[in-house]
Order: sequence, then C-alpha cells, then structure tokens
Amino acid sequence: MSIADPIAGPVVLDRREGPSGEVVLRRRGPDFEIIANGTFLMDTSDGRSERLLVDAAHEALPAGRERPSVLIGGLGVGFSLAHAAADGRWGRIAVVERELAIIDWHRSGPLAHLAGAALADPRTEVLHTDLVAYVRTAADTFDALCLDIDNGPDWTVTESNDGLYSPAGLAACRERLNPGGVLAVWSARPSPAFEEALRNAGFHGVRTEEITVARGVPDVVHLAVRPA
Repeated sequence: MSIADPIAGPVVLDRREGPSGEVVLRRRGPDFEIIANGTFLMDTSDGRSERLLVDAAHEALPAGRERPSVLIGGLGVGFSLAHAAADGRWGRIAVVERELAIIDWHRSGPLAHLAGAALADPRTEVLHTDLVAYVRTAADTFDALCLDIDNGPDWTVTESNDGLYSPAGLAACRERLNPGGVLAVWSARPSPAFEEALRNAGFHGVRTEEITVARGVPDVVHLAVRPA
C-alpha cells in the first residue's frame, strides 16, 4: 500500500528529540499529523479555526490601524502563518516556534507546500524560541498576538505551556500588545474559566468564537483587547 492509503495507517516521516521531548511528523492518507510525546497535537485535515484565529484578531483591531503587526505562536502545521502572509493588510509577521524540527519541515521538508512561501515572505520573521519565555522577556510589542501552542488553556500537552494561561502569563501577553491590541488564543474546547481569567488580567471585550467540528465540542478562538 502507498503512504497515501488511509487503510495503511499513519506513516512516520520524521522523529526528533526537542526541548520538551519527542516530536513526530506522520502522514495519514493525504494529511499530516504532529505528535508530541506520544500525544496527538494537530493535523492538516481542517484549518478553519487556525485561519479564524488570524481573521478574528484583525477584525477586532481598532478601525484605521494600517499594516498592523502580528505575533503568531507557534508554527504548527502552518495554517495561521500561511493565512496571515496571504493577507496584504498585515505588516510585520513574527512566528515563534521552539521546535526546530517543525521549522525544518516547513522550510525544506514534507510541510514546505503549506507554509514554505509564507516563511520566505519578507514580512515574516522566525523566532526559534519558547513562546512563554518570549512573551515574558521580550521588549517588542505587537498589534495582535495569535497563539496556538497547545490544545488550549484547559488541556496542555506540554506542562510548561500552562504558564501562558496563568495570571502572570496573561499579564505578559498584555504587555506585548500595543494599546488597543488584540489577544487571540486557540483552544480545543470552550473555557468560561479562561474568559474570566482574561478579564481578571485586565483585558476588555472578551468573547469566544466557535468552529463546529464533525464530532465533539467545537474548536474555539478566545478574543480579548488590551485597553487603549
């Protein structure tokens, strides 16, 4: 059977050790999957919620803000980055990814057809670092933060990612935003508790947009605005 045959099951294309353990790229039929420490993280079967992450952030920005900057964390299967780079309204596009393997897969590996062109866009800057550490220590600010580094605030595959959704992590995200800037956070499930945490962290306009999936609870994008 060929690797494109779904009956054959997933085929491992690459396996590497990263900062938080093993990361694996698999192909299942026509789709690619990223597995972290044995746990499914994401695949290429449906990128609607990752694209919504970018579009909803732009729509929530104050009217008249031209060529806004955006920080995307992380690279993943590349849907969010590719969608941002295809939109000429964005100015600077920075993408944070701590797994060098994932960056390699997009630059010259099996995922190059998904985000390779976006990585080569002159607006794009790749930051090979940990997102949680970056938002806490960087001096740069952005008009939008579009964050998709795990399964969401209520279920993290990598324990250290919990820090992003903590009060200190959300305060750091607020500091990385320009006044009136938008925080957009992808999640595998709705989280009223996270909405409340955003309000407690000083964000305004907190809301959640849902994407219906074939089975189970919808994917969501949590949106919040730093007061001007």
